[in-house]
Amino acid sequence: MKKTIREELKTLSVKNFLALTLSGTINAIGVTMFLLPLHLYDSGFSGTAMLLEQLTPPAWTLSVFLLILNIPFFLYGYKKQGTGFTVYSVYAVVIYSAASFLIRDILPVDVATNSPFAGQDLLLGAAFGGLISGIGSGLTIRFGGAIDGVEVMAVTFSKRLGVTVGTFVMAYNVLLYIVAGIVMDSWILPLYSIVTYYVALHAVDYIVEGFDKAKAAMIITTKPQQVSRSLSEEFGSGITLWDGHGYYSDQGKTVIYFVVNRFQIGKMKAIVQKYDKNAFISITEVADVLGKNTK
Repeated sequence: MKKTIREELKTLSVKNFLALTLSGTINAIGVTMFLLPLHLYDSGFSGTAMLLEQLTPPAWTLSVFLLILNIPFFLYGYKKQGTGFTVYSVYAVVIYSAASFLIRDILPVDVATNSPFAGQDLLLGAAFGGLISGIGSGLTIRFGGAIDGVEVMAVTFSKRLGVTVGTFVMAYNVLLYIVAGIVMDSWILPLYSIVTYYVALHAVDYIVEGFDKAKAAMIITTKPQQVSRSLSEEFGSGITLWDGHGYYSDQGKTVIYFVVNRFQIGKMKAIVQKYDKNAFISITEVADVLGKNTK
């Protein structure tokens, strides 16, 4: 049974709101202290807001455009994303907007023409601006929301256009940088902004999925008991077995599914090959691991 709005609101966490306050502030620091002073562009609606600020009267600031562009899409995507996601996302955008206003107009920090940390160095500004804003965006996703409505727009429209969400977001950003280059009559800053986008994208991945991603090993062997026992004794981890059958050999085999980290891969291979030199081992990256790892 689908939860009511009141029931969903009861699931909201104070811890998440505190984390989103931090993430929105971090995002604002990356944009206002590294990117904006050097006229570099963030990705998504954040980058769009930065471009629009340059093209409109002074009263139309980054903070205003962040609210205008993002909040309608979060509210529009409410039915698909749910109450919790929408509330967290709107809150994160409001914090991002407020922190941006605070840094630029209240605090005694000069971010009008120079980055307080990178000076006029475009590469440093692009790299660290992307890194810091990416950390803010990643924390927002990790704690239940999003800080850029482009992702919600992508979820809403990508299927209608026959493309993936990732392709939609990338196409939007490429179009944004092309428009920025044409409007500003310069390609240097949009090209450096691609560095920002690249660094931010990887920062988001690391924050959301972790620095040390788990690896899933699929081992096909005819010596399952010896291999499984040795792996379990060595790593103290759960192991899943299921029956398989070789097509060419026409022999029964066992498939062992085993999750390790990158530091355990070498030892795992040595153990498997010790008991079965003909074992087939496939290793893939795992984005997240849920549930108890039982023996």
